Amino acid sequence: MTTNSREAILAAATRIAQAHGYDGMNFRDLAADVGIKAASIYHHFPSKAELGAAVAKRYWEDSAAALEKISNESSDPLEALRRYPETFRWALQNDNRICLCSFMAAEFDDLPDPVKREVLIFADVNVAWLDKLISAAKLAPPGESERRARAIFAAVSGAQLMARSRADVSLYDALIDVYRTTGLLPA
Repeated sequence: MTTNSREAILAAATRIAQAHGYDGMNFRDLAADVGIKAASIYHHFPSKAELGAAVAKRYWEDSAAALEKISNESSDPLEALRRYPETFRWALQNDNRICLCSFMAAEFDDLPDPVKREVLIFADVNVAWLDKLISAAKLAPPGESERRARAIFAAVSGAQLMARSRADVSLYDALIDVYRTTGLLPA
């Protein structure tokens, strides 16, 4: 099995997990999606737990890169914070998917420990990025920026969940506008 097959498995597993969560990720459906035999998946991922951890790790790494790109493109921390909701919106625009790690967090009690670790890192990466920008923009008193970062992360991921349940991206946009109007996110 080639590196391309491994990447195809990870991409397909991400799409499946974004639609059906960790529990909905099974090797038979995954193999059909990739166009290989289910047994072939075990070559790179000996267990569902290892596949789930690899998918979640790739997801938070990609998310960290997207956040870094926003930081690099925005010289002003306020502008970068304004763009943060974009990182969750794209999933809704992509077949009404949801953030993979948010979906897996909802299943947290049933996840294997390696998957749990990667899901927690996703939240930590988002909160750390938000905390850094909130501090740089002086939007919170010293020592309070992490609390605000957690509130923003929870609000934005919650808006995505609500919009997904109604298959309505405009609901997500409306909620983000409310967060801006009320001051949780910079206007």
